Amino acid sequence: MLIDTHCHLDSYQFEHDRTDVIHRANNENIKGIVIPAVHPSNFNAVRELAHSINGGLYALGIHPMYVSDITDSDLQYLEKHIEKNIQDGRLVAVGEIGLDFFVDELCTKEMVAHQEHVYRSQLYIAKKYNLPVIMHVRRSQDIILKHLRSVSGVVGIAHAFNGSHQQANRFLDLGCVLGAGGAMTYERARQIRRLVSDLPDYAWVLETDAPDIPPAWLSTKSNKNARNEPAELCGILRVFSELRNISIEQAVHQTFQNACRILNLNDF
Repeated sequence: MLIDTHCHLDSYQFEHDRTDVIHRANNENIKGIVIPAVHPSNFNAVRELAHSINGGLYALGIHPMYVSDITDSDLQYLEKHIEKNIQDGRLVAVGEIGLDFFVDELCTKEMVAHQEHVYRSQLYIAKKYNLPVIMHVRRSQDIILKHLRSVSGVVGIAHAFNGSHQQANRFLDLGCVLGAGGAMTYERARQIRRLVSDLPDYAWVLETDAPDIPPAWLSTKSNKNARNEPAELCGILRVFSELRNISIEQAVHQTFQNACRILNLNDF
């Protein structure tokens, strides 16, 4: 079985054919889809969507690209939602949370400090409720790791990981795993492909980040903004198995077990 550990299935890009998208994923043996929230405004949407599909799972959190209007009241609102749903077996993580140092407007001194405050606050929420985290780590791995170390005992997924070998091992040493998705399928992505080849079996989970980060076979010069979807996880799996020089069956087993371990899916 396969688990897409990161899919924004609630996106407006799936508004007109979401049922077909889910059907295609089921046909490709995608048995679990984790739908992370990005803002308080979509907490209810991701929960309801996860409950509406077989294998639907969800995370609640505030994405760093949406923190500009976030206050401490919003963080309290997040905690109330997690407390209310903590016994819900489909709630698997706090996420998508983290830091983004790629977008210029998020890199001012004030916004960096605000991002760190929102991220760190959510780490403490995750620790309080014994939930893993799904982390957005774009150009921010070292600061992500600094806060993760300081709030001891929190583990999770470094989503769309594209850092160094040293940074990868620091995440692994803290008990985290790394998300491998569409970026890995591009031959020019030499760093992430080397990491996929070299790191141990317990390091990786698979993800699409749909509708974003389309794999190489979808993205062309004439269609650079191609929509990704969960069914593409099977192609991502094939590339993953080739890079690691293991069978498809081994790749399925390893990534499924890693996803179940990090997300506490004991009965999945």
